[in-house]
Amino acid sequence: MEAATYRDGVRAAVAIAATVWFFGASFGLVARAAGLGVLAPLVMSATTFAGSAQFAVVSILGTGGGAVAAIAAAVLLNARYVPISISVAPLFHGRRLRRLAEAQLIVDESWAISSRGHGRFDRGLLIGAGLALYVAWVGGTAVGVAGGEALGDPRALGLDGAFPALFLALLVPQLTDARARVAALLGGAIALALIPVTPAGVPIVAASAACLLGLWRRG
Repeated sequence: MEAATYRDGVRAAVAIAATVWFFGASFGLVARAAGLGVLAPLVMSATTFAGSAQFAVVSILGTGGGAVAAIAAAVLLNARYVPISISVAPLFHGRRLRRLAEAQLIVDESWAISSRGHGRFDRGLLIGAGLALYVAWVGGTAVGVAGGEALGDPRALGLDGAFPALFLALLVPQLTDARARVAALLGGAIALALIPVTPAGVPIVAASAACLLGLWRRG
């Protein structure tokens, strides 16, 4: 299969980037309301680039929670990027600084877009999609901290349901065999069981244990 270009990755992520922009604006608005000012949300988006973790930090700090709790929540939510990063590590080469900068573009959506199936990934799709999503997230954050009130409540636009629908759309093409389908169903069941009884972030990390089915097949 011919390798894709960065432009192919950008094109593949355009529709997703539109949703990411709105959520970035929502994050900027929430962060500003929580007392983080203008600069801190922008720096966080530019250096962290992890929506769920950033929302968790702002939510905890905005309700009077301590920095330790906020950091713990962010680390827990981002734990999923360890196996994700390992899976695409062979795509990155060159100097350490370059690899570090490019690795910043590894997020759930760019990783899923770059998947060629059977554990293979395309560098052009990953980097191109990641760039489009990064620009959308940071740009949305800038708009949110500058004047997000004009956007209204994202939930009124139905955007609170957009991310679950997005991830479902990214998941479906990966369900190419019975083992993948079992892993997806098991992960969903684990998350549903834990949502009512565990803090935010725990269900998604625990659900990733279903991926051990893939390791079992290789064993």
